[in-house]
Amino acid sequence: MSGTSSPEAVKKLLENMQGDLRGLSLECRKKFPPVKEAAESGIIKVKTIAARNTDILAALKENSSEVVQPFLMGCGTKEPKITQLCLAAIQRLMSHEVVSEAAAGNIINMLWQLMENSLEELKLLQTVLVLLTTNTVVHDEALSKAIVLCFRLHFTKDNITNNTAAATVRQVVTVVFERVVAEDERYKDTIDQPVAVQGNSNRRSVSTLKPCAKDAYMLFQDLCQLVNADAPYWLVGMTEMTRTFGLELLESVLNDFPQVFLQHQEFSFLLKERVCPLVIKLFSPNIKFRQGSSTSSSPAPVEKPYFPICMRLLRVVSVLIKQFYSLLVTECEIFLSLLVKFLDADKPQWLRAVAVESIHRLCVQPQLLRSFCQSYDMKQHSTKVFRDIVNALGSFIQSLFLVPSTGNTSATPNQTGSNASGNAGSAQTSPGVLGIGGGATVLPAFEYRGTWIPILNVTVQGSAKATYLEMLDKVEPPTIPEGYAMSVAFHCLLDLVRGITTMIEGELGEAETVSQTTAETTSLPAQSSEQQDLQSVSDQSEKELVSRAVWEEMVNACWCGLLAALSLLLDASTDEAATENILKAELTMAALCGRLGLVTSRDAFITAICKGSLPPHYALTVLNSTTAALSSKSYSIQGQNVQMISPSSESHQQVVAVGQPLALQPQGTVMLTSKNIQCMRTLLNLAHCHGAVLGTSWQLVLATLQHLVWILGLKPGVGGALKPGRAVEGPSTVLTTAVMTDLPVISNILSRLFESSQYLDDVSLHHLINALCSLSLEAMDMAYGNNKEPSLFAVAKLLETGLVNMHRIEILWRPLTGHLLEKVCQHPNSRMREWGAEALTSLIKAGLTFSHDPPLSQNQRLQLLLLNPLKELSNISHPDIRIKQLECVLQILQSQGDSLGPGWPLVLGVMGAIRSDQGESLIRTAFQCLQLVVTDFLPTMPCTCLQIVVEVAGSFGLHNQELNISLTSIGLLWNISDYFFQRGEIIEKELNKEEAVLQKQAEEKGVMLNRPFHPASPFDCLWLCLYAKLGELCVDPRPAVRKSAGQTLFSTIGAHGTLLQHSTWHTVIWKVLFHLLDRVRESSTTADKEKIESGGGNILIHHSRDTAEKQWAETWVLTLAGVARIFNTRRYLLQPLGDFSQAWDVLLDHIQSAALSKNNEVSLAALKSFQEILQIVSPVRDSEKPDTPPAINVSVPVVVGTTTATSLGRSFMRTDSIGERIGRYNGSEPPVITDEIEDLNLWWAAWNSWYRIGSESTRPPVTCDKLTFIPSQPFLTALIQIFPALYQHIKTGFSMDDLQKLGVILHGAVSVPISSDASPFILPSYTEAVLTSLQEAVLTALDVLQKAICVGSESMQIMYPAIFDQLLAFVEFSCKPPQYGQLETKHIANAKYNQIQLFAPAEWVALNYVPFAERSLEVVVDLYQKTACHKAVVTEKVLQNIIKTLRIPLSLKYSCPSESTWKLAVSSLLKVLSIGLPVARQHASSGKFDSMWPELANTFEDFLFTKSTPPDNLSIQEFQKNESIDVEVVQLISTEILPYANFIPKEFVGQIMTMLNKGSIHSQSSSFTEAEIDIRMREEFSKVCFETLLQFSFSNKVTTPQEGYISRMALSVLLKRSQDVLHRYIEDERLSGKCPLPRQQVTEIIFVLKAVSTLIDSLKKTQPENVDANTWAQVIALYPTLVECITCSSSEVCSALKEALVPFKDFMHPPASK
Repeated sequence: MSGTSSPEAVKKLLENMQGDLRGLSLECRKKFPPVKEAAESGIIKVKTIAARNTDILAALKENSSEVVQPFLMGCGTKEPKITQLCLAAIQRLMSHEVVSEAAAGNIINMLWQLMENSLEELKLLQTVLVLLTTNTVVHDEALSKAIVLCFRLHFTKDNITNNTAAATVRQVVTVVFERVVAEDERYKDTIDQPVAVQGNSNRRSVSTLKPCAKDAYMLFQDLCQLVNADAPYWLVGMTEMTRTFGLELLESVLNDFPQVFLQHQEFSFLLKERVCPLVIKLFSPNIKFRQGSSTSSSPAPVEKPYFPICMRLLRVVSVLIKQFYSLLVTECEIFLSLLVKFLDADKPQWLRAVAVESIHRLCVQPQLLRSFCQSYDMKQHSTKVFRDIVNALGSFIQSLFLVPSTGNTSATPNQTGSNASGNAGSAQTSPGVLGIGGGATVLPAFEYRGTWIPILNVTVQGSAKATYLEMLDKVEPPTIPEGYAMSVAFHCLLDLVRGITTMIEGELGEAETVSQTTAETTSLPAQSSEQQDLQSVSDQSEKELVSRAVWEEMVNACWCGLLAALSLLLDASTDEAATENILKAELTMAALCGRLGLVTSRDAFITAICKGSLPPHYALTVLNSTTAALSSKSYSIQGQNVQMISPSSESHQQVVAVGQPLALQPQGTVMLTSKNIQCMRTLLNLAHCHGAVLGTSWQLVLATLQHLVWILGLKPGVGGALKPGRAVEGPSTVLTTAVMTDLPVISNILSRLFESSQYLDDVSLHHLINALCSLSLEAMDMAYGNNKEPSLFAVAKLLETGLVNMHRIEILWRPLTGHLLEKVCQHPNSRMREWGAEALTSLIKAGLTFSHDPPLSQNQRLQLLLLNPLKELSNISHPDIRIKQLECVLQILQSQGDSLGPGWPLVLGVMGAIRSDQGESLIRTAFQCLQLVVTDFLPTMPCTCLQIVVEVAGSFGLHNQELNISLTSIGLLWNISDYFFQRGEIIEKELNKEEAVLQKQAEEKGVMLNRPFHPASPFDCLWLCLYAKLGELCVDPRPAVRKSAGQTLFSTIGAHGTLLQHSTWHTVIWKVLFHLLDRVRESSTTADKEKIESGGGNILIHHSRDTAEKQWAETWVLTLAGVARIFNTRRYLLQPLGDFSQAWDVLLDHIQSAALSKNNEVSLAALKSFQEILQIVSPVRDSEKPDTPPAINVSVPVVVGTTTATSLGRSFMRTDSIGERIGRYNGSEPPVITDEIEDLNLWWAAWNSWYRIGSESTRPPVTCDKLTFIPSQPFLTALIQIFPALYQHIKTGFSMDDLQKLGVILHGAVSVPISSDASPFILPSYTEAVLTSLQEAVLTALDVLQKAICVGSESMQIMYPAIFDQLLAFVEFSCKPPQYGQLETKHIANAKYNQIQLFAPAEWVALNYVPFAERSLEVVVDLYQKTACHKAVVTEKVLQNIIKTLRIPLSLKYSCPSESTWKLAVSSLLKVLSIGLPVARQHASSGKFDSMWPELANTFEDFLFTKSTPPDNLSIQEFQKNESIDVEVVQLISTEILPYANFIPKEFVGQIMTMLNKGSIHSQSSSFTEAEIDIRMREEFSKVCFETLLQFSFSNKVTTPQEGYISRMALSVLLKRSQDVLHRYIEDERLSGKCPLPRQQVTEIIFVLKAVSTLIDSLKKTQPENVDANTWAQVIALYPTLVECITCSSSEVCSALKEALVPFKDFMHPPASK
């Protein structure tokens, strides 16, 4: 106002007023004097006011009636020019607000007149407008008159006036209402509005309203009256009115001034009572009208809908709903129902179009929609308005596809009309394809079952810009272009979805933040789990609950309709953008439903997207079942049934990929269109962004993705990511370049989708995992029973999900690995299986390498959880799975080995679970792991696991697949033992600590602590386990393993046994060593004797190992030697144990059974062990020299060395000396030596064993066949060699009985023959006189005994005779080799020793016993020389026995096997007699020697007159030598026997004499042939005999004359005979002349001559008194005869004669003087 009230403006106003008045007076001067006068007085008046008043404007206003008067009068002149001038002046006054109420009334009256006269109509309107807009002075009647005036002008003939008037009316109505607003504003702080009585029907009851409000009320009321064609109450003077204009005015008021109606109850009342009924009434023709229905049914013709009114009504309704919904709830329900009805197919096309536009206006107001939902859908017994709207849109869209558009009068699609799109298509082109420069552009459109509807760009997203609701100037219904309604409806749906979802999600978000900030509840309300957590709900505010109910109701009300419509549109859409929008809508709805936990609806939307992704009619059970459930819910819209329409397959879409469906039976190919790919991307998007709310529908999503991935041929790669695979399935997968470029993207999104699973909450994650698992189960079912490539999607994605959720792996580990383990890894399809294992092992490795918080080292439970599936894999028998498992173990060891901690038992368990039958490669891989563990990880693992390592290593030793592995595993056991040894103290400490804990737990539970070898300390138990394992390996079926294990076992016990506690040795001995010996013995004795051809492959087996039995023999040898060695070297530890003697007995028993086994190798070794435990071979202490392997050889006896084998190539450097070791067990004292008694018992036990072995092994077999087992020489030698040492310990108690036993064994041993194939090695060639070692041993044994007896007590000396007996028995062997049972032995010379027939059964060869017998004889002589006088020797007739024994070779003489024998026998006899005879004479009286004499006589007799003839080739020298021996014997008789005849039995002497007689010269037979005489004539012998005889005959010792007499007789006979022979010879000589006599006669004469000379010699030697004279006389009488012989011619006779004559010289005395 300041512009009009400033002094300059006022001055200007005054000037103008005066100017106007002047002008007026000028114009009216002539015609209208009154006016002129009034004008002039007006000038004066103005001037006066200006002069008198300071506030000129106020003064002017006061006097305005007068000031205006001249102008009014001017107007009354009806002169146009004057009128215009006056109106302008009046307007100027108005604009300066100097018009009072009265003046205004006058002005209006004046204007009314002008109007009635139709003058200056436009100026009038302008004036009215100025009057009403500049101030508020016009009220009530004046105002109504002014308004009526405008209305009247609206209905003139002049178009311009009409339009201007219409505009003015609109403005005036607005002004009226603006005044109300201003008035309210002014009074708002002062007075409270008085409350009008509700329901007051008196329309005049406006007294409560203030002036402006009252005017407005009256105006609005009349507008309603006018539209309703009733008379107005207030606008008096109206002549005509149109409904369209009235409706427009109503709409503008309602739209522009809602607050007036909301704040004043009177106005609200008008709305309810007037406006709504009016609208409903006016709608009636539209409601009743049915297009194409026959009118005959109704009597009155139905009024046709009228477009202008209908359209305006809809606009009013839109405003009412939008602005006054809260006041008009019921009425709005009716309006909305009507709107829905207007969409029916039988309504005119334009009506449907404007109805859709109206609905669109509602759809963009989500808060309004929310109110509908709250007011109707959520109330009982109320129309479900919101649902109906959505459903109506759905069925509307369907109807557009199903019904040809009859209402569309303008054009069929082909007609070239001005379509709304404005494009002129040519008649030839198909709908929607525009020919532009020869190329074809596809219009965006929907196409369904042949109906083609273009998509028009009708509106900007989110705003409802209507086209037909704005056509206020149209009277006729417009032509609706094809596709318009569809496009609007489509946008309605999209806006509806967008609005609702945005609104609800916004509120949800607020609610979440509120609930998070207010109550830190554990479960947030936004957790869209399938069931809302009741706990969390109860904490939320009431408001939250109410809101949630509304949200859920909204979604529940609209989802069916939306889904039906969107699915249909999706199927029909040919435009990428449209498809994108539809998919986006479905996606947002799905996500919203998910967030609200509305499972059914969520799944339905997701199903729709899924179906869109797959080719039409694709058989996917998950989806089909969901759809079936949905399509059964057909929903009705006011009686119309709307079915879910199944998608048609004829959409014109570009095919971008062809692939194989993922189905059980191979089917044809399926095609993917670009729309499928688009849907797929939406699906990925949904899963990616809204995974948290998918819940159970993950199943749908993933199933679909799996099928798509399959069709597109994506295959899983490392880590589970899918990569475009090569076309594995062959040519059936065809991809266009478009898809090829898309594939990496899709694959990437797929991976990202699962990566994003790390942001899901735990519940959602479980849903995802469950879905993947069930998907995987389906894929597995498909892959059963055929070798088709399986779908690995689920497995790959399980892996991927696991990998990205490592930080919370615990919550999903069990379902994840459980599925992979129980289902996938056990699947018969190898590809499936392999992937299961791949996934599982990758997860385990990733889990172990992931840096968890807290780290795994502190979270043992998690570590075990992670490793557990690895162990579970061991239950699966498929080798490919196990290979994967083991490779995983290997990798874990390489990367994680140091930090496995409590996981070790599991990892070791995996290695240990490999069984022999599982193939070489598996075992090899597992073993590789084990080797790695043993070489690198023993120090890092808990000591409690060491036992498992031992178990596992042992189990590999027992695998029989691969020998090398078994052997290496034994090496590992050795390494392990070494490790135990080096780290002993640490391990012991740790184990003891652990033991204490376990013990405590056991006590708490009240159970016994159960572990193997319990009483021993834990560390010792570890050792015992190791020993036990090696013990098992020692009886493995394979010899190499046994050997290696045995050597290792004894080496470890030998090297590290000292670490054991003393008490533990008991267990070692009984549970380990003896147990092992028992098993080995059993296996050896039962082993197969079949020959093994070859040792597998081309290995040749040595004949000493070519049967199982022989191989077991080796094991037995090794084991026994090992045990014996331990007994020997560790005796100081074992002896203090309580049951050493039992152990000793058991050991002896084992040695005995081994020694008696029918195997030379074993038996010999047993004896070596026997020797060792008796410490015959002194054990070498470890610290003094490294061990040497034992030399065990079958055929050559050796001194048994130490038997610890170190074939493993390690020599142990011992850190502790013997002293320390002993000290360790017995404090600081030296080791306690056990008492003598016990020691003796041990030795006697040993003797008994020795005896049993000896007697068993040397006892000859009862029967004999080729297979008879005969002990070998080395064995027997060793056996006998043991005795001397053994005897040293038992000699004190060694009795005669024992000696007897010994004798039997020695005899037996010597009697054993040897096999001919061994003989060359053992037997000397026959000519060498050498003893075998066995024989030497036997003699040594006897020698030891004899020496012991010698120094022993009296009681022992009685054993001499027994020893003599034994030796003499051996002496007999020289002539009578011993028999060995029935066995037929051959003399060595005839044994065929055939080198080629190595394997022929051996023939047995008797030894050459001569050397042995002779040596024995020498021993006898020696011994006798020492012991001849012993009482026992005397009493037991030893001498007699010796003689008796010697008699055998002596009597055989030349028949003896060896000549040396009888010679030795003679010399021995002489030696013995030289000692024995004096003893015999001594004891003559006792009669102890009585029986000896005859024996001796016989012996002499047999020897001297042997029956055997000397060999033909005997030389003269030899003969003479032999003769000299005979002579020695006779000399012995003459010196040792005959001189003592008095002390010698008479008979004996007589026998001797007879014998001498026989031998002496006179008894030589006369019948010798010439040839014999040469040989037989032992002249020397005869001579000696003769001499002896004579000597004795003439000796003074002759007691009985008889004997001597016999001798004299003999002499005289001899002499007589000599005389005769000589005589005869002389005769014959003489007769024969020159002829020589026969040889025989010559020999005889020579013999006689020799006898004579001998006789004379003998007689001379005799005492002279002993020879009687008669004899001499006879001798001398021979002389002459002898002389006569001198003439003989034979030189031999001559020489003999000479000898005979010479002695006679002694007879030539000078004659004695008388």
